[in-house]
Amino acid sequence: MKKILALIIAVVMLTSLCSFAYAADDPIVIQVGYENHQGEPIDQGCRKWAELLEEYSGGTMKIEVFPSSQLGTKTELIDQMLAGATVVTLADGAFFADYGVPDFGITMGPYLFETWEEDFTFCDSDIYARLVDELAAKGLQILAGKWIYGDRNVMATRPVESVADMKGLKIRVPSNNLQVEGMAIFGANPTPMALGDVYTALQQGTIDASEQPTAVLEAGGYAEVSKYLTITEHVKTNATWVCGTAFFNTLTPEQQEWLKKSGEEAGFYQNDIYFEQTEVALNKMVEEDGVVVCDFDKEEFIEASKPFYELEQFTSIWSENLYDDIMTVIGR
Repeated sequence: MKKILALIIAVVMLTSLCSFAYAADDPIVIQVGYENHQGEPIDQGCRKWAELLEEYSGGTMKIEVFPSSQLGTKTELIDQMLAGATVVTLADGAFFADYGVPDFGITMGPYLFETWEEDFTFCDSDIYARLVDELAAKGLQILAGKWIYGDRNVMATRPVESVADMKGLKIRVPSNNLQVEGMAIFGANPTPMALGDVYTALQQGTIDASEQPTAVLEAGGYAEVSKYLTITEHVKTNATWVCGTAFFNTLTPEQQEWLKKSGEEAGFYQNDIYFEQTEVALNKMVEEDGVVVCDFDKEEFIEASKPFYELEQFTSIWSENLYDDIMTVIGR
């Protein structure tokens, strides 16, 4: 009887060891969720990221992509990763400010960066590295930060050719105080609203305008209800990819490097697609949808934006001389 019992125990232990070995050989699977739809530049970039990560890791790490908010909203995903889930999503400075790093919010200010070269120079700076470390301490680890989400432009039901034309303009903005004030500084009447409600709001006259990258404006069909596009490029929005610090710290240094390097390379691939699709979207709106591209004085808008960086509600929570330090970094 004792021999039989010993044999059973030995078999169970061997089975357990085999199961453990099999599990250890399983690839690390990372779920990447985002609001953008299949076929958009962000989606194509994520699929490239999956290819590159599998290649660099020799198949030991894999990415599964979930477009169209299949895994939940941005906020829900961030809450999941803070709880330790193996998920990744994209966010921007306004979100990072809400999650405990106020200095990140300045990146969503109007005309902080006038070119993408300035934006990327900032991403390579000591200031940005400090913000990344502060965010990691709050539970969120940035993996890649040079994916171009787009230049935000104004599309309205009436021409916008000067700062004076912005006065009283009821314009949809995302639901964060930074972008509300970023439009108010031009004299507009910013209206926080979900992106999915914008078309109907324009159609019914609840708002006069929206502001998004050109390709997003075209994809939303807003040319049917607003015919005037002003290429203000007032905010350059990066798609910054984050995961939970808790998950990131379970990876070896080599695995962390694979994940970050492949994400950065996929971003440059995505950026090429972004510029191509932006040109196609603009041509379609003008040639097929009858959209008028308004002439305007960009320097007038840049000058009008400067008081934003002196607003006490922001300077009171930002690091001292943050704006001036960033200007020094980008050479302005």
